[in-house]
Amino acid sequence: MKRLLPWIALVAFASVPLWLKDPYLLNAFVTTGIFIIAAMSLNLLLGYTGQLSLGHVAFFGIGAYTSALTALGFDIELIGGIRIVHEPWPVWLGFIIAILFTGLCGYVVGKLSFRVRGAYFVIVTISFAEVVRLVALNWVELTQGPLALTSIPPLTLGLPGLGYFDFFSKQSNYYLVLGVVVISYIIISRLVNSRIGRAMVALKENESLAVSVGIDVTRYLVLAAVVSAGIAGAAGSLYAHYLKIIDPDVFLFLYTVTMVIMVITGGKGTLAGPLVGGLIFGFIPVVARSFAAPEIQWILYGLFMILIVFVLPQGIVPAIEKWFGVDETKESVGAPKAKTQDVP
Repeated sequence: MKRLLPWIALVAFASVPLWLKDPYLLNAFVTTGIFIIAAMSLNLLLGYTGQLSLGHVAFFGIGAYTSALTALGFDIELIGGIRIVHEPWPVWLGFIIAILFTGLCGYVVGKLSFRVRGAYFVIVTISFAEVVRLVALNWVELTQGPLALTSIPPLTLGLPGLGYFDFFSKQSNYYLVLGVVVISYIIISRLVNSRIGRAMVALKENESLAVSVGIDVTRYLVLAAVVSAGIAGAAGSLYAHYLKIIDPDVFLFLYTVTMVIMVITGGKGTLAGPLVGGLIFGFIPVVARSFAAPEIQWILYGLFMILIVFVLPQGIVPAIEKWFGVDETKESVGAPKAKTQDVP
């Protein structure tokens, strides 16, 4: 039955635009789906390697700006009078470049920051996000600063023999985001269920023991950072081309907090955790807006989060698995600790 649940959920969500005609609710599904992708990428670090990155929004924002600037083009002057002129490229190419560039950023940040642990790692990630935000705010010639990048074109997909299809409507963007959610889920699932995933979990559970059996700490942590950053960059690209306008507020710390809440309440270290947590906390403001003032909405948001943390400290998904008697030693990705020695 557990194997069928993802397929049932996929069919159910694929049918949403067929019966949901309210553009406001459909917009909520799209934006929530984008942040679920970002939360899934954070879960790879937080849930499977135990590394809390409070600057994860930097990769989200870098992906948004990279994809937008690739599609819009730019003309900037560097030191010494050197000018760089970039003509607009196809939007789908900007999406791919955003993933590759944020993955490269993840590699660089991982190489530098994984030399430290605990609170020091958190400080490094927060500092990185703040530096990137300041660059986006002050490099006006490239990013337009607080004036924002506008007129960002929608994502376009070229189909052989059928021409080009623009993801302009909410319905088309919904299916686009759903497709990226599915692809991200498959990538993360394949990764964490492999020998590499067992190595990551071993590092989270007992780093000293993992090192003693030959696991290269830096190698696996950097790999997790690269994949996580790439997926977060994909989410940022979707965000930019859906809203068609971005400014330095895309780097707000609030977005990182939102991702962390989705991961923790849903169940960190589980594949379905960010999906469940994302749907719940993505739609709480939508539901509360129908009967509560803005101040009350945030109070309800906070109270509900505290309630889940106290009642279900392991998260919603682990609690459901426990209630239905799922054997976590067999079903959980992080369970096969005895296989740690198989990892080179």
